Amino acid sequence: MIKNLIFKNFYSFADDTVIDFALGKKPTPSGYDIDVVGERYNKAIAVVGANGSGKTQFLKPLAFLRWFIANSFLGSDPERDIPISGHALHGSEPSRFELEFMVGGTDYRYQLELTPKEVLFEALYAKTSTQFSYLFKREKSEQGYRFKHKGFPFPKAQAEKLRGNTSLISAAHSYDVEAAKPFIDFFSRIETNVVSDGRRHFHHGALVGAATSFQKAPELQTRMSKALSTFDLGLDGVEIRKLPVLDETGQEEEIYLPFGTHTTEDGRSFELSFFEESSGTQSAFVLLEPILNTLCNGGIAVIDEIDNDLHPHLVPHLLEWFEFEHTNPHQAQLIFTCHTPEVLNLLQKHQIYLVEKRNQQSEAWRLDDMMGLRADDNLYAKYMAGGLGATPEL
Repeated sequence: MIKNLIFKNFYSFADDTVIDFALGKKPTPSGYDIDVVGERYNKAIAVVGANGSGKTQFLKPLAFLRWFIANSFLGSDPERDIPISGHALHGSEPSRFELEFMVGGTDYRYQLELTPKEVLFEALYAKTSTQFSYLFKREKSEQGYRFKHKGFPFPKAQAEKLRGNTSLISAAHSYDVEAAKPFIDFFSRIETNVVSDGRRHFHHGALVGAATSFQKAPELQTRMSKALSTFDLGLDGVEIRKLPVLDETGQEEEIYLPFGTHTTEDGRSFELSFFEESSGTQSAFVLLEPILNTLCNGGIAVIDEIDNDLHPHLVPHLLEWFEFEHTNPHQAQLIFTCHTPEVLNLLQKHQIYLVEKRNQQSEAWRLDDMMGLRADDNLYAKYMAGGLGATPEL
């Protein structure tokens, strides 16, 4: 579970910016609460704002940390720059991240300071009683890296020679350090459609990737088929089949492809490959893969422009999956951006962030941080009237 994230000098956000899942004690309990020893955290957070305000950049830190911690050692070129960018007016300054999260009932804090060229500081802390104690610290110096650890058994000599464009946790996992595995598992369960360039746009190859993922998990496949039928897309169900195709060299290989089943009012039925389905049906199929995977296995879904792939009337249905225990048994979390202001009627003020760009810098605030805004206020009406900010200036 993610508790909060602070980041600075990251894309359009120059100053300290907070994504906080904590509720505090005042909000009325709702189905979107996670209770942890007297503390409450959000299962769902919506991010609303005008085009170009920085909504996608607000999600990027979670997507970046997922890649950096889980995949940067083996998943990147040893000579390649780290795929991040600071604010255009602060490009020479490092980017900073501080994430608090929970794994196996223990609170952890991860700190990272880096430039596109190298890590300057990386540390992992575990909470013992009321204090955080470091498991490891890695810091850049004129002589290279200095490394010390307590309870994270990665060899000091190896850690200090580690290349600068990778996470120590990612490297430790590759060298079979058992202490790294819980953190790799945790960050690997951040499911997202956000990459370094922004939202991962739909392409036909994504159908094959999603179909392969569903084929490996029958429970997910069943839920996906039922969901797409419920969404009134003209489908009675979805089947996934293995088919032979020729690769670029002319060699035969097998891939998985989805097929939709349809039935007319007079009982006649037919089948279509998803390549023949509407673009909306195709993109909804791909979008459901990270969301259902998160619900079935736990973790957090980080989804940009959720209403770009789903009709606005379907968004409440999807939110309900995260609300109820029978559809969200592992208390998975969701943070998403959208352009549909009606989402302000679905969530409470502590579950909504607004993003706005002022003087070429993005700013974000949670609605319960605004003075004078009551829990029973009509958030939708106030937003549409311009009373909350984060609306286009036309």
